Amino acid sequence: MIHGSLTGLKTSQVKALERIQHRRLPTDQVLTPELARYLTERSQELRRQIGLIIDRTGQVVHLILGDDREIVIPDLSGVGMGRSGLRGLRCVHTHLRGEPISQDDLNDLALLRLDMMAVLEVKADGLPGRLEYAHLIPPDGQGEIIFRQTVPSLYQWDFDFNAFIRALDSELERSRAETVDLGDSREKAILLSVTSASRREADDSLDELTELARTADVVVLDRMTQRPRQFNPRTLMGEGKLKEVVISALHKGATMLVFDQDLTPVQIRSIADMTELKVIDRSQLILDIFARRAHTLDGKVQVELAQLKYILPRLTGKGTAMSRLMGGIGGRGPGETKIEIDRRRIRDRIRRLEKQLDNLGKGRLQRRQRRVKAGVPIVSIVGYTNAGKSTLLNALTRSAVFTEDLLFATLDTATRRLRFPQEREVIITDTVGFIRHLPPSLMGAFKATLEELADAQMLLQVVDISNPRFEEQISAVERILKDLDLAGIERLLIFNKIDLVDDQQVEALCQRYEALPVCARDPQSFAALMSYMEERFWGEECRFD
Repeated sequence: MIHGSLTGLKTSQVKALERIQHRRLPTDQVLTPELARYLTERSQELRRQIGLIIDRTGQVVHLILGDDREIVIPDLSGVGMGRSGLRGLRCVHTHLRGEPISQDDLNDLALLRLDMMAVLEVKADGLPGRLEYAHLIPPDGQGEIIFRQTVPSLYQWDFDFNAFIRALDSELERSRAETVDLGDSREKAILLSVTSASRREADDSLDELTELARTADVVVLDRMTQRPRQFNPRTLMGEGKLKEVVISALHKGATMLVFDQDLTPVQIRSIADMTELKVIDRSQLILDIFARRAHTLDGKVQVELAQLKYILPRLTGKGTAMSRLMGGIGGRGPGETKIEIDRRRIRDRIRRLEKQLDNLGKGRLQRRQRRVKAGVPIVSIVGYTNAGKSTLLNALTRSAVFTEDLLFATLDTATRRLRFPQEREVIITDTVGFIRHLPPSLMGAFKATLEELADAQMLLQVVDISNPRFEEQISAVERILKDLDLAGIERLLIFNKIDLVDDQQVEALCQRYEALPVCARDPQSFAALMSYMEERFWGEECRFD
């Protein structure tokens, strides 16, 4: 099969091209002089570029007929990559005007992970001229990742392709092994941020994305940031940067790209098609973490509902559970029917989950009403994820809520009784942690759980004072509370992890923000907090006592 337009070609010319496909080259040669001359003569006759995709056995697997300026390489995704990350295919094509290897050629070399890209000059008499070739190389410390070389004449080129490709595979594998443990089965990711924000803001957001990836048990191999003048609507980042990303993934053995920005369904498909890597965005990563952390029925229903609402607009006709959706004449029918069935099933499931969530909400409402009728003060702990909320709850109430130094270590709401002297007590509730840019689907799903905050007489906003971005985190929590219509509830700032900050700095910050200092791991630091709550709920009684 010839890829490209055959319009205007004679039958004899088509047959002459078809004969090329039956050629098999010696495995130690990139291109034989005989085949090179045949290619340049046909290319000169047709005034069109001719390209070959050749595998390592010397078989011509694709013949491409372009125009006078370029060729278009067909889809090669069906050919897998080897341990080195290369696809085991090389591309050789003619150039009619003696132009050097182009940037498009180098982009194809990188994006398609080819063994080699070679360009053969067609001289005015139709004979082969110089040959220029390029191939990927491991990073050399100076930023060079592509090697280019020009050969004046193919007839004088002494080059053993077999030896070359073995050495290149070995070097690329060694480069990967130095970066990451090849025996580690976890996902390995490159984190990407394409933003107009300042460098500091972008770095802070990537730091948080790194922590999210660690929580999701993803190995982070590299981080890249681009601040384009104009965002590409199809791939978000520019093609040159995307090529750099693919080469980094090749060298380091990455299996996934994680974007700090939310991607549209079209962008996810386009980037995945171009890079042949798994592509997810920040929201999808958070959803995955929530799915891992949900243990109660409430949490599981909320997470599944959020995931389905996220998936529905991104549902396409190409996937593991769906047939490939075709378009145009002859493409309508089963594929379209299947995709509609999938969408309808998801919508039905969403309706059932929403109904189940409503029923669960009625149970929560009854429990909340009983607590309110009992007249016991209710305090809710809120704050940024990993600020130490669950650790504080455990220390205050001597309970054993799961804690770990991870974002969203606890997802489900926990309610305990906090006892004071004179048989007094308050109900204290720990809620899911907040984060900047919380996915809207999650915000909607967890609104039901966070309704419990509305019954609280006081919110303890726990802040990790040792975090250099604690001020931004305070602002993020305040915005979310405002979005939940909870800004009117009395709120007390609790500066946690004071053991990690200088005492004078802690004192100054507490005065500035009117906050109370604690170390959630040290109950002896709770005296001021306990006194404040006693005074707040039983002021007159405490003074009388």
